[in-house]
Amino acid sequence: MKNLNRLFLLVLLLPVAAIFSACHETTDWGDWVSVSDFSGATRGDAVSFVIGDKGYVFGGYNGKDRFSDLWMFDSQRDTWTQMANLADFGGAARNSASSFAIGTNGYIGLGFDGNDYLKDFWQYNSLTNAWARKADFGGTARYGAIAFSLDGKGYMGTGYDDNYLNDIYRYDPAADTWTQTTDILGKKRYNSAAFVYNDEAYVVGGSNNGAQVYNFDKFNPSTQEWTKLADINDATSQGFDDNYDNLAREYPCVFVIASKDGPDRAYMTCGQRGGTLLNDTWEYNFATDRWKTTTVFQGTTRAAAVTLTVDGRGLVLTGRSSSYRFDDVWEFLPKQKNDATHS
Repeated sequence: MKNLNRLFLLVLLLPVAAIFSACHETTDWGDWVSVSDFSGATRGDAVSFVIGDKGYVFGGYNGKDRFSDLWMFDSQRDTWTQMANLADFGGAARNSASSFAIGTNGYIGLGFDGNDYLKDFWQYNSLTNAWARKADFGGTARYGAIAFSLDGKGYMGTGYDDNYLNDIYRYDPAADTWTQTTDILGKKRYNSAAFVYNDEAYVVGGSNNGAQVYNFDKFNPSTQEWTKLADINDATSQGFDDNYDNLAREYPCVFVIASKDGPDRAYMTCGQRGGTLLNDTWEYNFATDRWKTTTVFQGTTRAAAVTLTVDGRGLVLTGRSSSYRFDDVWEFLPKQKNDATHS
């Protein structure tokens, strides 16, 4: 009878253990390594885009000066080169702009110049190393907006113009025109992150009236419609989101790493929740729409950093913490074993 009682107790405990494991899934794989420092001045609130196997970082703010310089990262050589003479960029130096790339061109627009919100829009031609002004953004002047490109078109929207926003505009580079398209689902927001995978765009994070935005949505360019994904908080009784309470944040750094021997994943790290800077790193499974923690970011905790997904590499760089600005660059290696403590 004693053995039967032990067996009965074991049967009762097994589902509980399984649920606990599923709710707090993490991994011992993934390592952060420091690589070649950014060659420009320390800064936060810059923007980035990728053309081919080159990454680009533009603008930002160091607590004293705003920038309009453009730097190129050569992934093969791990080197930085300043591009396009500063005089070639006719716009104001700025922080909190938005950017995307289409073909061999990069585009930046919006932002804040210290006095005014901006809506001017600029094209960088990587073949001629030159800037050209294009049609102003179709919505209001703002900062902290998202941007991405799909099917040869660019998209910008959300952000802050003395009001939190959820509008989205599509840019046609051939016609140099803007068209308003479908608003993002859920809360208006700013300081979110957008990333692209399999010809769809994903938007995560951000804040609205001082509160975190829990919506997580993806956009299909063929239908011009948004699809709601699982919220990034403990919103259900299903168990998978029991440890999501620290997932939502402003200024999330997100990049996608394609895997040669397994499913592709997105990774999110850094940013802030309220006034607290974060260093936890999360791995997103596109197939299951689920997040799990992985190795914490190994650099100084920060917000307003930028990411580069270039040449199969995921990089986090620059950013700010209190009065400090950074020029270090960190690469995440998802297939490398680590002994770091998880968040």
